[in-house]
Amino acid sequence: MIRRETWFILIILAALIGFSVYLNRRSELALAEATPTTGIEYVFPPEEGTVASIEISSNSGEIVRIVRDPDELWLMELPLEAPADPGMAEAAATQVSSLRIIDEIEGDLEIFGLDQPVYKITIVFGTEKEHRLDVGSETPTKSGYYVRLDKKRMLIATLSGIDSLLNLLTNPPYKETPTPSPLPSTPTLEQQSNSTATPTP
Repeated sequence: MIRRETWFILIILAALIGFSVYLNRRSELALAEATPTTGIEYVFPPEEGTVASIEISSNSGEIVRIVRDPDELWLMELPLEAPADPGMAEAAATQVSSLRIIDEIEGDLEIFGLDQPVYKITIVFGTEKEHRLDVGSETPTKSGYYVRLDKKRMLIATLSGIDSLLNLLTNPPYKETPTPSPLPSTPTLEQQSNSTATPTP
């Protein structure tokens, strides 16, 4: 017959083992949360390099193109040649690099509005590699756009990312030039003659 003291020791030992297992399990969960596997995929992966130019055109004839020159300055080429706002241009380049894929799709181009895309986005990278992104319809959930990359892969890209790029068409990133201040008025000949005329006694 097992003595009462032995039962007490066995219960304590079982409790310690259970507590140890609990702590180990908790550590594993904490480690998994600290290093999540997001599985995020980008339309243009980081190895493409630095964005050198962005061109966006619509099927209604609008077009805008910005390019990065050898001195790392952004210039507008279309619709008019002019210096580009560096902040807006760099933000667009960053948006290109961070454009995420929601899903990859298959099917008839017409279903997704890609048989006659509403917009075409052409990106050239510093490696001189060029990609074209055709933009079709919005998804029914309004979470993304149906797009086709280089006339091969059909994807759903994030709505906010595409909209940020399309905004360049309606708000081209021209660099603002300071408005010249008005010049001081020049006295007229009549005012000059009046000011120099001697009063009549």
